[in-house]
Amino acid sequence: MSLTRRLAAAVVPPEDDGGEPLPERGWRATVVGVHVISAVVWTLAVVSAAVGDAVDDDRRTPALAVLAALAVAYAALGVPAIGAGARRRAVAYLVVLVAAFGLLGWLASGLLFLLFLAYPHVWFAVQGTLTGITWTLLLGLASAVGPLLSATSARSPGDLLLETGVGIAFSLALGVWISRVLRESAERASLIAQLEATRSELAAAERERGVLAERERLAQEVHDTLAQGYTSIVVLAQTADALLPADPEAARERLAVIEEVARDNLAEARAVVAAFRPVALDGSTLVEALRRLAERFARETGLEVRVDTGALDAAPGLRRDEEVVLLRGAQEALTNVRRHAGATAVVLRLSRVGSQVSVHVEDDGVGFDPASASVSGLEGLRGRVEQVGGEVDVASLPGAGTRVTVRVPGA
Repeated sequence: MSLTRRLAAAVVPPEDDGGEPLPERGWRATVVGVHVISAVVWTLAVVSAAVGDAVDDDRRTPALAVLAALAVAYAALGVPAIGAGARRRAVAYLVVLVAAFGLLGWLASGLLFLLFLAYPHVWFAVQGTLTGITWTLLLGLASAVGPLLSATSARSPGDLLLETGVGIAFSLALGVWISRVLRESAERASLIAQLEATRSELAAAERERGVLAERERLAQEVHDTLAQGYTSIVVLAQTADALLPADPEAARERLAVIEEVARDNLAEARAVVAAFRPVALDGSTLVEALRRLAERFARETGLEVRVDTGALDAAPGLRRDEEVVLLRGAQEALTNVRRHAGATAVVLRLSRVGSQVSVHVEDDGVGFDPASASVSGLEGLRGRVEQVGGEVDVASLPGAGTRVTVRVPGA
């Protein structure tokens, strides 16, 4: 750093230290307090200069003029420097302050009690340690030079230097403390601002995550209900079209099933919009919903479907979300049987082992190799089952059929 820059850094307040280092309310109260104390002390100085014996009669008018200049400089330069951290005005005000106290020390050393006010002004105007030390020393030296040069001063140079040294030491101690408090307050305010910004970012990220989760949930719900229903309608419509010329009665039966599936789909759509609650479970037990699902699947496909609920004909003691997962698992497994299995018979079984409750869907179809094949519906089902602490198992071999098992923890 060049000598010029070093000198500038010593007398010009740093940019980062301006403004309001305290919370707005506290800083405003502090600034107002400084202004009120300044007004009171200046008033005392003016009264002392005008009617007291602090100033000789022949120097009264110049001393009052210096006090008036100080008041104008404080109003025009000091107030903006202290309240808003105006760097240029702060330097201008401090120059006037040092010059004024040099004149007051020469004209009326009895008014130097104003240093009690001037030293804090330095630190509030600059809000920087190095700059504050520089201006404190300049102010102390200026206030000491005047009495030393004044022929009317009754104090010895030793007393003046001692008083000046005590004043400077007091000011430096006070100023360093003020500077540290303001710096810590500024750092605390910065940390609070960063925390608030981080909290806002986290809240926004959480909202975004919630939106994405809701989209995934809706997509899964549509896949598990509406998409499967529409698939059934398409297959039934194609079958009815093929049967219509040769067997109108069978075609009519398929049309009746299409109407039933369409009505169920409409009800499911309304349920998805309302609360994502499966229509099949409204007013029914899980066992009843599984039996209806198997019965409709048999009517749609013509396959033999056997339902085995064992000792779970009564309510299996599951939470509603666990019942939904088991029902959706059975729906997904039956949909895959329709699309891929080429089966002639299907078994749908509901069982309990300990507290675990499972739904098994087993067919005698073509089977496949689970390690080399991926079924998107089952992958989505796994995500839904994991949300309730359950698991999905797929057991199959080419030519040996498939068994899909969905387990939930139960109570």
